[in-house]
Amino acid sequence: MIDPVHDLASVRDATERLLSAAAALDDAAVAAPSRLPGWSRGHVLAHIARNADALVNVLEGRPMYESAEARDADIERDAHRPLAEHLADVRESAARFQSAGAADSDWARTVELRNGVTDTAARLPFRRLVEVELHHVDLGVGYELEHLPEDFTNREIEFLTQRFSGLAAVPPTMVSSADGGEWRTGGAEGSQIKVSGTAPALLGWLAGRRDGVGLHASGGPLPALPPL
Repeated sequence: MIDPVHDLASVRDATERLLSAAAALDDAAVAAPSRLPGWSRGHVLAHIARNADALVNVLEGRPMYESAEARDADIERDAHRPLAEHLADVRESAARFQSAGAADSDWARTVELRNGVTDTAARLPFRRLVEVELHHVDLGVGYELEHLPEDFTNREIEFLTQRFSGLAAVPPTMVSSADGGEWRTGGAEGSQIKVSGTAPALLGWLAGRRDGVGLHASGGPLPALPPL
């Protein structure tokens, strides 16, 4: 069940964890590569800040981004700043998102995100939580998928398996976690593949953060997933 008020509180806590970790860096470390190909840690921090403002746009009825080109240009513009500027920007943009969320009075309405994707407004705080938590891992500062809150990990596995559900390029797949969770994904044609492992390992594979190491596939090879 989606609870946007609870998720806003989770976003606040996750943002504080990220800011505390990032504050231990220095300017050279911010300029160093992140775990995302082609992006420095500064790119990741810039993206986190600009994503908060983009979701404020969505909550307030404006387009999420002016254009894909403008989104990329804003991240590149902000990526090379000193650490202190990144920290201030992430904190201030996060506060704007929290303020917009607190003012929202119609969580049931449909909103439009990037590339024509639609969702309910109530899902936006969780979408923001995904950005903060996964990109904290992407910074490569000691926060790993295994450190993510268990409830978040299971919800994100469910979200991603739903996202890949019905895709003909992905064989029908049963995803099973070591703690008993089960999710179905993929298309309808072909023999079913069963993929099992720990919840963090499953999330890493589904979210494109790991190559499937630690997972067991039966009935066929580990499916190749499309990029997010």
